[in-house]
Amino acid sequence: MSAAQGAPRPLDGILVVTLEHAIAAPFATRQLADLGARVIKVERPGAGDFARSYDDRVRGLASHFVWCNRSKESLTLDLKHAEAGEILSRLLAKADVLVQNLAPGAAARLGLSEEALRPTHPRLILCDISGYGEDGPYRDRKAYDLLIQSEAGFLSVTGTEDHPSKAGISIADIAAGMYAYSGILAALIERNATGRGSKVEIAMLEALGEWMSFPLYYAFEGQAPPPRTGAAHATIYPYGPFATADGRTVMLGLQNEREWKIFCEAVLRKPALAADPRFDSNGKRAANRELLAPIVTGIFAALTAEELVGLLDQAGIANAHVNDMPALWAHPQLAARRRWRKVGSPAGPVPALLPPANASTFAPRMDAVPALGEHSDVILGELGFSPAEIARLHREDAV
Repeated sequence: MSAAQGAPRPLDGILVVTLEHAIAAPFATRQLADLGARVIKVERPGAGDFARSYDDRVRGLASHFVWCNRSKESLTLDLKHAEAGEILSRLLAKADVLVQNLAPGAAARLGLSEEALRPTHPRLILCDISGYGEDGPYRDRKAYDLLIQSEAGFLSVTGTEDHPSKAGISIADIAAGMYAYSGILAALIERNATGRGSKVEIAMLEALGEWMSFPLYYAFEGQAPPPRTGAAHATIYPYGPFATADGRTVMLGLQNEREWKIFCEAVLRKPALAADPRFDSNGKRAANRELLAPIVTGIFAALTAEELVGLLDQAGIANAHVNDMPALWAHPQLAARRRWRKVGSPAGPVPALLPPANASTFAPRMDAVPALGEHSDVILGELGFSPAEIARLHREDAV
C-alpha cells in the first residue's frame, strides 16, 4: 500500500508542547509527530532530556532518544528562570496539546495544572503521565519502568520457575505512551465536536495493569496464576522454543485440537498420540507437559532447524525464527515491504522503521532527530522575542 508523498496528514496544523523526558511521553508525542503534528520539546539548557545520555550507541547518540524523538523541535528553557513563565505562556497561547511527565507536583508548581490553565485556555488538551496517578498512597513514589513492571505483577509471570525476569524493553513506559497517544487523539476528536479541551491522565501502573488482565483473570478468585515458563507459553503446549540437531532453535505454536492432530501425524509421525487421553486437550497437554516434552524434543533432536521448519510449514503449523538484533535489521519481510527509511540526526542520517499503522492517503512524517536547543532561536522569534532579547536569554542561560 503506497501513500501520496506530500499529501495532508491528519494532525497537520496541530501544535504540541511537551515537557518530557525518558520514554513514555516522548514515545507518545513522536507518534503525534508521525501524523503531522508540530511537536516542540522543551528541554533543560546544557543537558536536555536525560534520555539523551542513556548511551551513545547510535554514532554517539542515545538509542532511546533516537527512537522516540524524530520529527520534533528542541527548545531549551530553564523553567526556573524569571522569564520562563512568559515564554511558556506565549507557547501555550498557540498550542493545542500540552504533554508532561515531570515529577509529581512539578507541573502544578509551574502553573501548568488544568485548574490554572483552563480559564484562559479552554481549547487546550492536557496530558499528564505519571507512575501511579495524581492521588492515592503511591502518588509521590518514583516510578521507573522496572519498578512498575514489578508493582504490576509482570515479573511474577515472566522468566523461569526459579528466576523472574523483566521485559527486555521498557514495556511499562511503552504501554503508558500508547495510551497517552490514543487518549490525546480521542481528546482531539472530542474537541472537534464540543469546541472544548479536556485532560487525559495516564498512570504507568494502570497502563501495564490493563495489559496484565489475562494473568489477572487466569488467577481469578485465588486460583493459581500462570507459571513462569521462560520463552514457552504458560498455558498452551507445545508452544515455545525447541532445540534442533544443528544447535539452532525453532519457535512453534499450536492453537487448537485440529492443529494438534496434524502435528502428531505430519511432524511427529505419531498419529496415535493425538488421541492419547493424557494429551487429547490443551489443558491436559499443559498439565502433562513433563510427560509430553520428552517425546516432542526427542523427535526434534534428530532434525535440523531447516528440516523441522519444512515439516511445520508443510503441515501448516505456525513457527518462527528466534532472531537476534542483526537478524531483525536484515529481516527479509521488513526489506520486502520497504519498511526502512533514513532520518536526519546530529550524527547524520540513521535508519528508522516506518510507523506500523499504514495509511493509504498520507505518508507519515519522518523528519530529523533534533540537536539540543536546535530550534530555540526560531521558536523564540515566532513568539515575538527580538534578536537582542534572544541573545540576552542566551547570556543568562535561560535558553
